Amino acid sequence: MQEPALTGRDDAVESALLDRRQRLLGASYRLFYRQPFHPVRGEGVWLFDRHGAPYLDAYNNVACVGHCHPRVVEAIATQAATLNTHTRYLHETILDCAERLIDSLPAPLEQMVFTCSGSEANDLAVRMARAFTGGEGLIVTELAYHGVTQAIAEASPSLGVKVRLGNTVRTVPAPVDRGDGAAAMGKRFAAGVQAAIDDLAAHDIRPAALLLDGVFSSDGIITGPEGFLAPAIAAIHRAGGLYIADEVQAGLGRTGVMWGFPRHGVSADLVTLGKPLGNGHPVAGVAGRRDVMDHFGETARYFNTFGGNPVACAAALAVQSVIRDEGIADNAAAVGAKLHASLGQLAAAHSRLGDVRGSGLLAGVEVLDRQGGPDAGLAQTLVEGLRARRVLISATGPHGNVLKIRPPLVFGDAHVSTLGNALEASLAASTP
Repeated sequence: MQEPALTGRDDAVESALLDRRQRLLGASYRLFYRQPFHPVRGEGVWLFDRHGAPYLDAYNNVACVGHCHPRVVEAIATQAATLNTHTRYLHETILDCAERLIDSLPAPLEQMVFTCSGSEANDLAVRMARAFTGGEGLIVTELAYHGVTQAIAEASPSLGVKVRLGNTVRTVPAPVDRGDGAAAMGKRFAAGVQAAIDDLAAHDIRPAALLLDGVFSSDGIITGPEGFLAPAIAAIHRAGGLYIADEVQAGLGRTGVMWGFPRHGVSADLVTLGKPLGNGHPVAGVAGRRDVMDHFGETARYFNTFGGNPVACAAALAVQSVIRDEGIADNAAAVGAKLHASLGQLAAAHSRLGDVRGSGLLAGVEVLDRQGGPDAGLAQTLVEGLRARRVLISATGPHGNVLKIRPPLVFGDAHVSTLGNALEASLAASTP
């Protein structure tokens, strides 16, 4: 399906909008696609442009239960029309939201602190880990993304070489699946973590935490085999550090289960959540062990005016209700299996596609050159080809050659077919 041709008047509208954006917004902003996309409405897995043309959204994880889900919209509107204030007053909604989240998380996670974004949540979790352990060292993967606060940008190598890593930050290679099982894969990854611990010690820096996005989204999407994370978690605990599970990407049913990290048979000391918790409304937070939370409370006060406000928590409660009532995690597992099977069939038929990775409704597909090496150029061409066919995805990974597919979790079988057909057509057009 090709994008409708724009009239001269339409071209002028887009050009004026681009000029206005460049004049008003800071230069650090970026746009997707050579022909920027201009959505004006969203519903479920669809985004609509100003012509009314539907685009299948196979990228935006923040709207986890679908764009503009009516139950979430109603919860936000009702609470906004009733009361919106802060956490220094008593209110039932923040307690209801915290209780439901804690009930869904495994022990020893017992308490919540709410923030507005995943960046704030990761920043706060690192502060908590440093306060509890007395260490400063932070270990992340080589292309991790954890947020944009000063401290967390310095632990997010995916932001680029011009964003300098912090002096107490060490990076480790992302896990590599060589097909030799979870134990061997885990041993390799843990060796990297131990090397980082040793390097911190050589510089008289005590480790505070290992901070991991459990699906390694920016590192190229690595979700299995299940269990490979356990040796690395054991290594950081032996060194006196904490394990912070960044669940912004992995949580709330994305991998076919409610939370990503328990798939590996590990316990987290702190867990961070991001805006998918509010389906895009600004609500996020940190769940943690009681002793870690208590220690932080003894040494610091934390207050965030809008973190955990009644409207935000009403949104988060509605999202959790939709996940439960509509079987969202089960849908991600079932439809995700069909998505991975479809992508696997395409990869088997096309030499320019390689490994298909991921779990549930998260998939990464390697794009290769004719010699079998990474091909970022072709990956971007495919992303643009899909956009022309009204399907939205992106690319990721250390070489920029992994197609990144992470749709809203209400994706269905028909949407898998639409995506597969569009990718096959884009491949045919790009690799004659």
